[in-house]
Amino acid sequence: MQFSKSTDYALHSLIHLGNSERCNNVGIKELSAELGVSESYLSKIMSKLRRDGIVRAVPGVNGGYELARPADQITFLDVIQVIEGRQKLFECSNSSSRQHRLLAEEGPALRDPKRPEKNDCLVEKVMYGAEQHLYQYLREQTVQSVLDNAFKRCTHGANKN
Repeated sequence: MQFSKSTDYALHSLIHLGNSERCNNVGIKELSAELGVSESYLSKIMSKLRRDGIVRAVPGVNGGYELARPADQITFLDVIQVIEGRQKLFECSNSSSRQHRLLAEEGPALRDPKRPEKNDCLVEKVMYGAEQHLYQYLREQTVQSVLDNAFKRCTHGANKN
């Protein structure tokens, strides 16, 4: 599993917006220069984030983008799902094989209530559990938590001198 460069740029853009000194309003030129990516490519990313309510476009000569909600309410999972989509990371594709039938759980007590008509593959169940752990971790990480960690590192580094 690998996240796209678009996710990387989206997350870094949000960190930059969250750290901005000018009322969190940053122009696309500044953002693209900061990240080393073309304005047109970054504009497409920012449009997705705007449509999902993560950033807000500020019109005018001094316009740009700002966070549409507090940095502590923008999770990494929010951003990843906007950019990458909300599909499952793993799906059992071997459901007609003998191997699948051996690994499928049978009986009403073991079935997933969300999918009562389907026997669950034990491999898929393990992968689903891993996906849920990943999602939980990404839900706990916010733009603000990264900014807080950066601030701690800067403060700690300054105290060493």
